[in-house]
Amino acid sequence: MLQRAEGRGFRAPLSYLPNALLEPVRPGRAILIAWLLSIVGSLALAAATRLLAPELATPQFPDLPPAVLLFMLVVFAPMVETLIMATALELLLRLRVAAGAAIVLSTAGWAIAHSMKAAAWGLAVWWPFLIFSTLYVVWRQRSFAAAIAVPLAAHMLQNLLPAVLIASGLAAEAP
Repeated sequence: MLQRAEGRGFRAPLSYLPNALLEPVRPGRAILIAWLLSIVGSLALAAATRLLAPELATPQFPDLPPAVLLFMLVVFAPMVETLIMATALELLLRLRVAAGAAIVLSTAGWAIAHSMKAAAWGLAVWWPFLIFSTLYVVWRQRSFAAAIAVPLAAHMLQNLLPAVLIASGLAAEAP
Protein backbone atom coordinates (compact mmCIF):
# COMPACT_ATOMS: atom_id res chain seq x y z
CA MET A 1 0.00 0.00 0.00
CA LEU A 2 1.21 3.50 -0.80
CA GLN A 3 1.95 5.69 2.14
CA ARG A 4 1.93 9.39 2.84
CA ALA A 5 5.41 10.83 2.57
CA GLU A 6 5.80 11.36 6.32
CA GLY A 7 6.53 7.66 6.57
CA ARG A 8 9.65 8.25 4.48
CA GLY A 9 11.26 10.74 6.89
CA PHE A 10 9.42 13.96 6.09
CA ARG A 11 9.49 16.54 8.79
CA ALA A 12 7.37 19.56 9.69
CA PRO A 13 9.12 21.93 7.23
CA LEU A 14 7.32 20.24 4.32
CA SER A 15 3.99 19.57 6.02
CA TYR A 16 2.50 22.82 4.68
CA LEU A 17 2.51 21.41 1.14
CA PRO A 18 -0.81 20.11 -0.17
CA ASN A 19 -1.57 16.40 0.19
CA ALA A 20 -1.57 16.12 -3.61
CA LEU A 21 2.20 16.62 -3.48
CA LEU A 22 2.81 14.33 -0.52
CA GLU A 23 0.99 11.23 -1.71
CA PRO A 24 1.98 9.24 -4.81
CA VAL A 25 -1.53 9.07 -6.26
CA ARG A 26 -3.21 10.92 -9.13
CA PRO A 27 -0.15 12.06 -11.08
CA GLY A 28 -2.04 14.56 -13.24
CA ARG A 29 -3.35 16.33 -10.18
CA ALA A 30 0.09 16.32 -8.55
CA ILE A 31 1.69 17.79 -11.70
CA LEU A 32 -0.94 20.54 -12.03
CA ILE A 33 -0.77 21.56 -8.37
CA ALA A 34 3.04 21.39 -8.38
CA TRP A 35 3.18 23.60 -11.46
CA LEU A 36 0.75 26.16 -10.04
CA LEU A 37 2.66 26.33 -6.75
CA SER A 38 6.06 26.48 -8.43
CA ILE A 39 5.24 29.11 -11.06
CA VAL A 40 3.41 31.42 -8.65
CA GLY A 41 6.17 31.06 -6.06
CA SER A 42 9.02 31.62 -8.50
CA LEU A 43 7.32 34.64 -10.10
CA ALA A 44 6.73 36.14 -6.65
CA LEU A 45 10.35 35.50 -5.63
CA ALA A 46 11.63 36.97 -8.90
CA ALA A 47 9.50 40.09 -8.44
CA ALA A 48 10.61 40.49 -4.83
CA THR A 49 14.24 40.04 -5.83
CA ARG A 50 13.95 42.68 -8.58
CA LEU A 51 12.25 45.06 -6.15
CA LEU A 52 14.64 44.56 -3.22
CA ALA A 53 17.90 43.97 -5.11
CA PRO A 54 17.57 45.25 -8.68
CA GLU A 55 21.36 45.21 -9.10
CA LEU A 56 21.55 41.40 -8.89
CA ALA A 57 22.44 39.74 -12.15
CA THR A 58 19.66 37.88 -13.94
CA PRO A 59 20.21 35.05 -16.41
CA GLN A 60 20.95 35.94 -19.99
CA PHE A 61 20.23 33.49 -22.78
CA PRO A 62 22.04 33.05 -26.08
CA ASP A 63 20.60 34.50 -29.24
CA LEU A 64 19.24 31.28 -30.73
CA PRO A 65 16.32 30.64 -33.05
CA PRO A 66 13.10 30.66 -31.00
CA ALA A 67 12.37 26.96 -31.64
CA VAL A 68 15.83 25.97 -30.42
CA LEU A 69 15.55 28.17 -27.35
CA LEU A 70 12.13 26.71 -26.54
CA PHE A 71 13.47 23.17 -26.88
CA MET A 72 16.49 23.94 -24.70
CA LEU A 73 14.45 25.60 -21.94
CA VAL A 74 11.30 23.47 -21.97
CA VAL A 75 12.62 20.00 -22.86
CA PHE A 76 16.40 19.66 -22.63
CA ALA A 77 17.16 21.59 -19.42
CA PRO A 78 14.34 20.01 -17.37
CA MET A 79 15.35 16.52 -18.55
CA VAL A 80 19.01 16.99 -17.64
CA GLU A 81 18.22 18.73 -14.36
CA THR A 82 15.69 16.07 -13.36
CA LEU A 83 18.22 13.31 -13.98
CA ILE A 84 20.87 15.14 -11.95
CA MET A 85 18.33 15.81 -9.18
CA ALA A 86 17.30 12.13 -9.16
CA THR A 87 20.91 11.02 -8.89
CA ALA A 88 21.62 13.37 -5.99
CA LEU A 89 18.42 12.45 -4.15
CA GLU A 90 18.98 8.71 -4.65
CA LEU A 91 22.49 9.07 -3.26
CA LEU A 92 21.28 11.03 -0.23
CA LEU A 93 18.45 8.58 0.47
CA ARG A 94 20.77 5.57 0.11
CA LEU A 95 23.08 7.25 2.63
CA ARG A 96 20.06 7.19 4.95
CA VAL A 97 19.57 10.95 4.95
CA ALA A 98 15.98 11.63 6.01
CA ALA A 99 13.72 12.45 3.07
CA GLY A 100 12.98 15.98 4.32
CA ALA A 101 16.68 16.73 4.77
CA ALA A 102 17.48 15.26 1.32
CA ILE A 103 14.86 17.52 -0.24
CA VAL A 104 16.26 20.60 1.52
CA LEU A 105 19.83 19.70 0.47
CA SER A 106 18.72 19.16 -3.13
CA THR A 107 16.89 22.47 -3.12
CA ALA A 108 19.93 24.30 -1.73
CA GLY A 109 22.14 22.68 -4.36
CA TRP A 110 19.89 23.86 -7.19
CA ALA A 111 19.70 27.39 -5.77
CA ILE A 112 23.49 27.54 -5.54
CA ALA A 113 23.96 26.09 -9.03
CA HIS A 114 21.58 28.63 -10.59
CA SER A 115 23.14 31.47 -8.52
CA MET A 116 26.48 30.69 -10.10
CA LYS A 117 24.96 31.71 -13.45
CA ALA A 118 23.05 34.69 -12.04
CA ALA A 119 22.46 35.54 -8.37
CA ALA A 120 18.83 36.56 -8.83
CA TRP A 121 18.09 33.28 -10.58
CA GLY A 122 19.17 31.22 -7.59
CA LEU A 123 16.81 33.17 -5.36
CA ALA A 124 13.87 32.50 -7.69
CA VAL A 125 14.47 28.79 -8.36
CA TRP A 126 14.82 27.43 -4.84
CA TRP A 127 11.03 27.21 -4.43
CA PRO A 128 10.33 25.27 -7.67
CA PHE A 129 13.16 22.88 -6.85
CA LEU A 130 11.71 22.31 -3.40
CA ILE A 131 8.52 21.23 -5.17
CA PHE A 132 10.36 19.09 -7.79
CA SER A 133 12.55 17.40 -5.18
CA THR A 134 9.51 16.65 -3.04
CA LEU A 135 7.73 15.13 -6.02
CA TYR A 136 10.73 12.93 -6.76
CA VAL A 137 10.92 11.55 -3.21
CA VAL A 138 7.16 11.02 -2.97
CA TRP A 139 6.75 9.37 -6.40
CA ARG A 140 9.83 7.19 -5.86
CA GLN A 141 7.56 5.14 -3.61
CA ARG A 142 5.65 4.12 -6.74
CA SER A 143 8.54 3.60 -9.17
CA PHE A 144 11.68 5.17 -10.54
CA ALA A 145 9.83 6.02 -13.78
CA ALA A 146 7.10 7.85 -11.86
CA ALA A 147 9.74 9.63 -9.77
CA ILE A 148 11.27 10.97 -12.98
CA ALA A 149 8.08 11.62 -14.98
CA VAL A 150 6.06 13.58 -12.40
CA PRO A 151 8.68 16.21 -11.45
CA LEU A 152 9.88 16.37 -15.07
CA ALA A 153 6.38 17.25 -16.27
CA ALA A 154 5.99 19.89 -13.55
CA HIS A 155 9.43 21.31 -14.40
CA MET A 156 8.63 21.46 -18.12
CA LEU A 157 5.40 23.34 -17.37
CA GLN A 158 7.31 25.62 -14.98
CA ASN A 159 9.71 26.59 -17.77
CA LEU A 160 7.08 26.92 -20.50
CA LEU A 161 5.77 30.44 -19.86
CA PRO A 162 9.19 32.04 -19.24
CA ALA A 163 10.60 30.20 -22.28
CA VAL A 164 7.82 31.45 -24.54
CA LEU A 165 8.37 35.00 -23.29
CA ILE A 166 12.14 34.73 -23.74
CA ALA A 167 11.92 33.07 -27.18
CA SER A 168 9.42 35.66 -28.39
CA GLY A 169 11.59 38.53 -27.18
CA LEU A 170 9.01 39.73 -24.67
CA ALA A 171 11.35 38.95 -21.75
CA ALA A 172 15.12 38.99 -21.74
CA GLU A 173 15.45 37.00 -18.54
CA ALA A 174 13.90 34.12 -16.68
CA PRO A 175 12.01 34.46 -13.42
